[in-house]
Amino acid sequence: MIRAATPADIPQLVAAYDWLFAPPGTKPAHWDPAVAADRLTRVIAGPSTAVLAAAEDDQVIAFCTLYLDIESVRFGQRCWLEDLAVSPTQRSTGVGTALLKTAHQWATDHGATHLELDSANTRTDAHRFYNRHHPSPPSTVFSWPLA
Repeated sequence: MIRAATPADIPQLVAAYDWLFAPPGTKPAHWDPAVAADRLTRVIAGPSTAVLAAAEDDQVIAFCTLYLDIESVRFGQRCWLEDLAVSPTQRSTGVGTALLKTAHQWATDHGATHLELDSANTRTDAHRFYNRHHPSPPSTVFSWPLA
C-alpha cells in the first residue's frame, strides 16, 4: 500500500495538495501546479529526497515528502517530513499511521537521527494525530517567508 511515488503519480499528487489547502490550511499565493509538478519530479528522483504514496487500485490516497536536511552538530542528520496529507475519505483508517511509520523507516535507512515535521498551529486535528505518535519533545518552528 505504501510505496515510493513514481513520475506517473505526479498528476494525482499535484491534485492531492488540495487536501492540504482545505481549511484550516490555505493555498499559498504563489501556488502553481506546473511548478509543483516540476518540483515533485526532482524530489522523486533525488538521492536525498523521497515522495511516499499510499495507493489503492493505482489511486493515491495519501502522500508525504521527505528531505534529508542539515547535519546538526548537536543532533546529527535531520530529515524533514513535509506535506503529509491523507484523502479526507481515508482519514482514521490507519493509512496516515502507515505512511508515518514508512517515513520513519526511510529516514532511519538514510542515516537520519531525527524526523522533523512543521505544522501550523491551526491544524488541531493533525496535531491530535501527531501527538498520538509521541513526538519527543514537541517544539515550535518559526518561519519567515522570503521574497
